[in-house]
Amino acid sequence: MLLGLDLGTAGAHAVAIDATGASVASAFSEYGTHSPRPGWFEQDPADWRRAALQVLAGVAAAVRGEIRGLGLTGQPGCVFVDGRGEPVRPAIVGGDQRAASQAGRINDQMGAQRLIEISGGPALAGHHAPLIRWLRDVEPVQFRHTRRVLLPKDQVRMMLTGEAATDATDAAGTLVQDLRTRTWSDELLGALEVPVEWMPPVHESAHVAGGLRPSLAVSLGLPSGLPVAAGASEAAAAAISFGVVTPGPVGSTIDRAGLLYARIDGIVTDAGGIIQTACAPAPLCYDLLGTTPSAGGSLRWWRDVLRWRLGYEALCAPAEFVAAGADGLIFKPHIDGQGGAFVGLRAHHVQADLTRAVMEGVVFSLRARLDVMRALGVDMHQVRATGGGSRSRLWRQIQADVFAMPVAAMTSTPSPALGAALLAGVATGVFSDVPAASERVVRLDNVIEPDPERAARYQQLYRTFTTLDSAIREPAIR
Repeated sequence: MLLGLDLGTAGAHAVAIDATGASVASAFSEYGTHSPRPGWFEQDPADWRRAALQVLAGVAAAVRGEIRGLGLTGQPGCVFVDGRGEPVRPAIVGGDQRAASQAGRINDQMGAQRLIEISGGPALAGHHAPLIRWLRDVEPVQFRHTRRVLLPKDQVRMMLTGEAATDATDAAGTLVQDLRTRTWSDELLGALEVPVEWMPPVHESAHVAGGLRPSLAVSLGLPSGLPVAAGASEAAAAAISFGVVTPGPVGSTIDRAGLLYARIDGIVTDAGGIIQTACAPAPLCYDLLGTTPSAGGSLRWWRDVLRWRLGYEALCAPAEFVAAGADGLIFKPHIDGQGGAFVGLRAHHVQADLTRAVMEGVVFSLRARLDVMRALGVDMHQVRATGGGSRSRLWRQIQADVFAMPVAAMTSTPSPALGAALLAGVATGVFSDVPAASERVVRLDNVIEPDPERAARYQQLYRTFTTLDSAIREPAIR
């Protein structure tokens, strides 16, 4: 048996799988997110500890047979801890924008191109380096007490094993990783004044990075010293569970945000900074990630505007009978993923038209990332849809037509926790490598082919979509 633990945005999810990859137990425990100021998102690491112990004990009690290993994954975030390993303040988690000004100053100081060349992308507000500077600027007392900076899953790892460690995929969220050496960059650490001692040792994802503490093993019902794999970022772990582990398939996730994920051989970077390059959960392999906040959050905004209470399926059903292009209506999602602009709105448009336009606008925003990947020479022949959007056949069909590629859904249920469990299997010798592990669980179904007529129509609309930013931002009155 193998265990996987995901410290997600909404709660902790643990799964247990057998050597065939079949899931035999699962548990989930929720925790909350706090927003003390607009654009700030925080969680209490004590909630992670409680939830992690609860779900691990739950799956351990539900399985029979030897448990060989545990893999970890988790949401992006930043935890500042003191010399005892205790957090000095609440954890800052994904989507937080408090360090936007610090990120801008780092881009100016280092040069965005140099940052992209070394770390795979420009400085963003959620990276550890800008957040370290924010802590220094705004909370100097907490800064003085900080001795290490960890990601959420690695804070839980320290609790489980007593070891400070991270993996090469999650190190991409720090801005101080060197893609080529797959460890910390002396140049970036020095220039950004980040003490090297603050950064944990970096392991490959499928390496063992500690063993379960005996004191916890008894209470959890798990073997003492149980091998704990280094694990991977949520995006990388999820990709293992839906089979994006070799060049060719592209993962497309539509949840609150949107994500395109592709595997590449060698290192390629996007000079424009739209696509991030990150280490993959296999040695010498790399991934391209194109993120957009304009995904499920836009549809949720539209639902809330309508005060809709019947669920997303009922909201989207009438849009299936609207022709591609929503009768001349285009939706341009807002940059923060909350709301947007309807362009071409006329009196004859009905609710179904607007709903379809929102769905098409979200996919157009993903198409912009896909085009950058294509320009970088990425080999792609199929999209694998995951997330909440994958449950909608209409959204999958729109992706097939807009991307001009087949879109497949999963008969299996992909998840970061499942990917983490598979990594534990590679780390402990149950599977020979990451592709072999992924092959055990990936089951494709409902492949939707692009419709040539709609694809041609969407190509015309997409060209219009790409010109709207400047027009929408132009003030109406001078």
